[in-house]
Amino acid sequence: MAKIFKDWHKLKKELSDIRKGKEVVLTNGCFDIVHLGHLRYLQHSAEAGDYLVVALNSDDSVKKLKGDTRPINKLDERMEFISYIKGVDFVTCFSVDTPYDLIKFIRPDVLVKGGDWPIESIVGVDIVTADGGRVESLKFEEGYSTTSIIEKIVKIYC
Repeated sequence: MAKIFKDWHKLKKELSDIRKGKEVVLTNGCFDIVHLGHLRYLQHSAEAGDYLVVALNSDDSVKKLKGDTRPINKLDERMEFISYIKGVDFVTCFSVDTPYDLIKFIRPDVLVKGGDWPIESIVGVDIVTADGGRVESLKFEEGYSTTSIIEKIVKIYC
């Protein structure tokens, strides 16, 4: 099980204790209803370095991004769920629209997003590349989305 940190200072301390000569990877997302596309994405993210930090949008942030009916699962539940996924080492959260401040604070060596994000549009690319790190845009897993799962459920049951 991955360690869960809501306090960024504690996460940064933990990372500083282990990162000597190791690459810290950061990725982020809502991860509201986790599906196979998420699992594949997190596995590829974990393979990009030595330690994977997954940052989740807060409930208010998800609501702002996805609409008033979201999130389906509350932040604490989402964080715990993600912590059980193989390859995830640390789970944290952020309460604004983007993880820019978190990226600036923990300075990951590798920043990863899904293939629907061109590298130049990935939040934090400036920070990571200025530090000599790399940014990766992974292959987008077609046919998987939380929104489509919700739409399918609504169509069947409503």
